[in-house]
Parts: sequence; C-alpha cells; structure tokens
Amino acid sequence: MSPKEESAMRNRQVPHAEWPRFFESFTRRHRGWLATVRVIDPRLGAQVEAKGLPLEGIMVDPQSHGPISILLGSGPSANVEHPVDSPEQVWVEVTEEGAEAALEILSAGGTKTILEFRGAVLPEMVDGLASEPVSGS
Repeated sequence: MSPKEESAMRNRQVPHAEWPRFFESFTRRHRGWLATVRVIDPRLGAQVEAKGLPLEGIMVDPQSHGPISILLGSGPSANVEHPVDSPEQVWVEVTEEGAEAALEILSAGGTKTILEFRGAVLPEMVDGLASEPVSGS
C-alpha cells in the first residue's frame, strides 16, 4: 500500500463489549463480499488462510468469550471457517470516504488475523446494483 493510500485510511477500535452487535451488523453489511483472510504470526510469519471467497459471516459468543469465527465460502465444497483464538482487540480499517476496507483481530501472543475485501466501497453504493438493467441489452 502506498503512503498516499495509507494516509487515506483510518483505524477504529471496536470496544470488547460491542463485539457481538458489531459482528452481526458487519456481517449484514458485507455478506457476499469477496474477502481474503491473512494471518500474521510472530513465530510463523504471514500466511493466507483463504483468498477471494465470499464472506458468509463473523460470529462471537454473546458474552464475547472464546474464539471469533470467520466464515467464508459459497457452497459445501468451498466453505472455510477460520477460528481466531484468544482475541483481545478488534480494529476496523476505514477509508477516508467511510468504507470499511479491512478488519484486524489481535490475539493473545501477538497473532494478527486480517480480513480484507477485494474492493472497499460504501454498502449503499452496492445496494441494488445486481437488480439494475445493464445498458445496451
């Protein structure tokens, strides 16, 4: 990411008490968006866990205890569930325009799990696009 792109992003921490409500709302806004899950472990380095799969949901227990589960895929053969153990912090990367570009979950021990969308746009910009007629048809 270029310095110009970085300056156009800002991060917002999601308070622990808000995780269940936040993830429910985040899932509603981004269900079906193509996403990549990357894990950066201080001992093992960076790994891609899933790439270019539609977001199905993010779940955490209502008391915000236990792992956070990121669910991706669009069918029985293409489903990926990525558990994030011992989550301590959740951050949302927001573009200057207010679009949510990525989600970062920091776990005990320093592991980072990053959920990135293929393209970050405001949800209201994609509402109804699939139902609009294509010009020239």
